[in-house]
Amino acid sequence: MSKILIVMSAASIWERTDGSAYPTGYWAEELAAPHEKFVQAGFAVDFASPGGVLQPLDAHSADPEIAGPDCAHYVEHAARALSEFGPLLKLDEIDINDYVAVVIPGGHGPVVDLYQDRDLGRLLTEADAAGKIIGAVCHGPAGLLPAVDENGKWLFAGREMTAFTDEEEQSFGTAEGAPWLLASTLRQKGAKHSGGPAYQAYNVQDRNLFTGQNPASSAPMAEAMIGALK
Repeated sequence: MSKILIVMSAASIWERTDGSAYPTGYWAEELAAPHEKFVQAGFAVDFASPGGVLQPLDAHSADPEIAGPDCAHYVEHAARALSEFGPLLKLDEIDINDYVAVVIPGGHGPVVDLYQDRDLGRLLTEADAAGKIIGAVCHGPAGLLPAVDENGKWLFAGREMTAFTDEEEQSFGTAEGAPWLLASTLRQKGAKHSGGPAYQAYNVQDRNLFTGQNPASSAPMAEAMIGALK
């Protein structure tokens, strides 16, 4: 059975520019919707994170007023999937050759740790060189940033992608005080970032790179990846 790797952040706190601590964690829909799609399509799914640390749930993703009427399903599915999997794998022990694809879901955690995680950068560099499918949704594209060559050139410069937009960050109330904004940073690094309407599904594919703008884009991203893997 072919396997897909879901790489989670290990962060539970996002330190703001004023020194305050913003609780964060995985966003239920962004983890659960792809996992559910992959399993239904016959793939096995592993979970990994820096140090094998299990990140908590972002409580906002369990609030129907924020995350929509289906959030309880995603919260339950994510919790069950993680519990059944058991201890997360450690990123520094992963062999990308064991997987046909790697996926990075969001929550704000990736802008805390994954954006500078060298082990993730190595895995993505190896995955891209082998033509493996790479997916990232919402804040997950922050995890693409550490994929640089020996000269510091970013692997994904010039590639078309999407991610949580600056406008969505502002409307969510987390732009002010953020150490940096994801979409702006991706463009500054050389990405061809585009976005659709706030909080509506918007997905971009550039060769083997599949990205989604926000939680609503999680399932469409997974479906597109499955189509490419079949």
